[in-house]
Amino acid sequence: MIRRSLALLVVLIVLPLACFSAPALADGPAGAASAGAATPPELFDVGVDEHLDAQVPLDAQFLDSTGKAVRFGDFIDGKRPVVLILAYHSCKTLCSFVQNSVLNAAKTIQWTIGVDYDIVTLSVDSADTVKIAAEKKAAMVGAYGRPQAATGWHYLVGTDENSKRVADAVGWKYHKDIDGNIAHPAAVMLLKPNGKVARYLYGIEMSGNDLRLGLLEASEGKSITTAERILLYCYHYDPANRKYALLATHVMQIGGGITLLLVGFFIGGFWLRERRKKTPIATERHATNSP
Repeated sequence: MIRRSLALLVVLIVLPLACFSAPALADGPAGAASAGAATPPELFDVGVDEHLDAQVPLDAQFLDSTGKAVRFGDFIDGKRPVVLILAYHSCKTLCSFVQNSVLNAAKTIQWTIGVDYDIVTLSVDSADTVKIAAEKKAAMVGAYGRPQAATGWHYLVGTDENSKRVADAVGWKYHKDIDGNIAHPAAVMLLKPNGKVARYLYGIEMSGNDLRLGLLEASEGKSITTAERILLYCYHYDPANRKYALLATHVMQIGGGITLLLVGFFIGGFWLRERRKKTPIATERHATNSP
């Protein structure tokens, strides 16, 4: 009886420790390292320090999916916002979830990649090759289903130094251990047309509404319609919930303004009709009184 109790006690202690020992943030190639060899996430700093309005290093050099040498600034045209995804291509879990969440959200909005905005997927692993980047791009562009994305969704690879320059500039903190595993946050950055950070979107289930509003905000009013301006006015970014939410006071202001306009049109129309009725009467009286 005592032995059974001790055995049960050991199980109750060891099992929770085993569950919590696997790093929740760490990703890596399948079978690259055992759970015991992985570095616990609490021993390094992984997450996001928001650097709103920070400038992404435009001179950072990479290779695109065709093997061409490019600068990050080549994808900043001063006209369109950019979605920046930091990832690595051997990752089978979190990176794929984040990229798929952006893809699924992009499918639901009218704005088109390559026309209204661009996406840059930058690898933070120097082991990633141009060939892998080309394969990833072909898969994502094909799944998106709009041909314009072929010129607007860019996959870049390069040195750890240049990738880290970009990551540090936007406050995206990751850690690569000796086994090649990379622990990183689930967050993408929206850049203004000048390459400065406008907003961060978090999680692996991005809504089309959040992507649309984030792009509207990042565009800084460039080439957006009046309806989109009104939509952006009605929503605000909620830092606590890390998503966009309706701003009741602004909705009420717009509703009140529309109500006043309708009342004004109604009163104006009523006044015009009454005036038209009185005009013939006044004309008849004038004709009767004339000598």
